[in-house]
Amino acid sequence: MGYYNQNYPPNPHRKKGNSWVPLVLGIVIGALLVSIAVPRFLEMSEQAKTRSARNNSNDINTQEVVSLDVSTRITEVVEVVTPTVVGITNIVHRADFLEQQQESEAGTGSGVIYKKDNRYAYIVTNHHVIEGADEIEVLLSDDTVLEARLLGTDLFSDLAVLRVDGGAIDRTIELGSSENLKVGEPVIAIGNPLGHMFSGSVTQGIISGTQRTIPQDFNLDGRADWQAEVIQTDAAINPGNSGGALINMDAQLIGINSMKINQEAVEGIGFSIPVDSAWPIIDELEKTGEVKRPYIGVEIYSLEEVPRLEWDETLNLPKDIEGGVYVWSVEPLSPADKAGLDRLDVITHLDDKQIMNMIDLRKILYQEKDIGDEVEITYYRDGERRTTTIVLGVQR
Repeated sequence: MGYYNQNYPPNPHRKKGNSWVPLVLGIVIGALLVSIAVPRFLEMSEQAKTRSARNNSNDINTQEVVSLDVSTRITEVVEVVTPTVVGITNIVHRADFLEQQQESEAGTGSGVIYKKDNRYAYIVTNHHVIEGADEIEVLLSDDTVLEARLLGTDLFSDLAVLRVDGGAIDRTIELGSSENLKVGEPVIAIGNPLGHMFSGSVTQGIISGTQRTIPQDFNLDGRADWQAEVIQTDAAINPGNSGGALINMDAQLIGINSMKINQEAVEGIGFSIPVDSAWPIIDELEKTGEVKRPYIGVEIYSLEEVPRLEWDETLNLPKDIEGGVYVWSVEPLSPADKAGLDRLDVITHLDDKQIMNMIDLRKILYQEKDIGDEVEITYYRDGERRTTTIVLGVQR
């Protein structure tokens, strides 16, 4: 029977394996890999740092260029416009207990030099800045003081025109347009907030709203006598800024600032009279000293101010009516009263021209019509479409 012995002795003539050879080969190959990979890794790392530094440098340069461009433009605009913005001092004469005349400063404001001829320079400011003045002084940007003559003033637009000797004045402001202003557009306000000690102060902001209408109660009877069409801005407009300039980034006048219209105890909301609506008034004040406007004799508001629900339930308007103005009150014996208009009538057309809001109505009345003209008015009463003819009177 065969038998396998596990303790059979090894062959003394068999050769032993060389176990150190793989170890040496591994070390050699590893060294080669390290010698190749490490320099490449270091090179890639250096390139990444260079790219990062270059990108950061480009970002910084871009930020610096953008910041520099904006800042430079503002300073350029201010440099051009500042000499055309002046201080206005309202001086009144009062008698003391010995009946001797004394001068006192009733208030200060701002103004803008908009025109110059061979002899005179002409300045626009606010009506409330010079209201009640016995004398008016103009303070130029170089501290020259000139005596001004009041050519005309208008309560409703809060505008007034002054004339001074033009010998000391060599620059007038460039007129822009307020028609195509965009919300968010940057603007600059220049004036004399809190008096002449801060003359030439500059504030920056944006256009917050266009074609705003603000009710004005002149006789303080609690009823609006006028709806002021204004530009809304968040550029700071404080007492003393009244009559100053609202400027676009082309150094053009787009509005006359008015603190009179501003709401009290409200921050970040200022109002300016649009130059497009101000210019015809300025021209008329300069030439005739007063503004005569066509007059209907109604207190009206834009239909867009009324909730849509009231269009149906209160005014009973047809579904196809998209805009108009509604009559809140009618003055007795006024042209509107004589033509039969009544409270809550909704006016939609003047002489077949559609009226969407108060601004549309005022533009037609003040730019296309004259006192004494006959105007056909289309209006709705309790959902019924009606027409009437009105003879425009004169607003006093």
